[in-house]
Amino acid sequence: MKLYYSTQSRAVRPRWMLEEIGAPYELVRLQLGTDTKTPAYLKINPNGTVPALVDGDLALFESAAICQYLADRYPEKRLAPPAGTPARGLYYQWIHYAMSGLEPPLVAIFLHTIRKPEAERIPALVGEAHTQLETVLRVIEQAVLGRTFILGDQLTAADVMVGSTLVWAQMMSLLGDQQPATAAYLARLASRPAFQRAMGD
Repeated sequence: MKLYYSTQSRAVRPRWMLEEIGAPYELVRLQLGTDTKTPAYLKINPNGTVPALVDGDLALFESAAICQYLADRYPEKRLAPPAGTPARGLYYQWIHYAMSGLEPPLVAIFLHTIRKPEAERIPALVGEAHTQLETVLRVIEQAVLGRTFILGDQLTAADVMVGSTLVWAQMMSLLGDQQPATAAYLARLASRPAFQRAMGD
């Protein structure tokens, strides 16, 4: 199994999953924009982005899809609730919420306060993103209040998706005193050896 990877990218999500699973894998480090645009890599991931996972004849892109695949590939690790259960429905909900609820306002804030040249920044988008993020963080705060993980006592791929995205919020100083349960939740995730190995470079 090979994971195509670049630091400080969405590829940390499947890397964290693989570290939790403990299965052997090869980490292939790529330089974004150069290594990811070669003809050989574009056959694996035609988007020219990371992550990509190759498992035998299967090549997968999209971090959430890879994390869900890995959870199902190694059911003994209990990184996904049983199919057909209410918990499985909530598991899907939080995976999708990480991508469609939490990530977009973070990306907008990053682009229009840090990444883009000042002349290209749109302050109104930043204001809208902060409003969206406030709602999303309130939802997550309620979800993790009184729980070890987002679905209860068992870590799942939903925690990998939500937790890795919360790391970005923390790095941008967007988690504050109004999210004490979220901060404690993220600290629990960050204390895991698999998290530390995945985020260590």
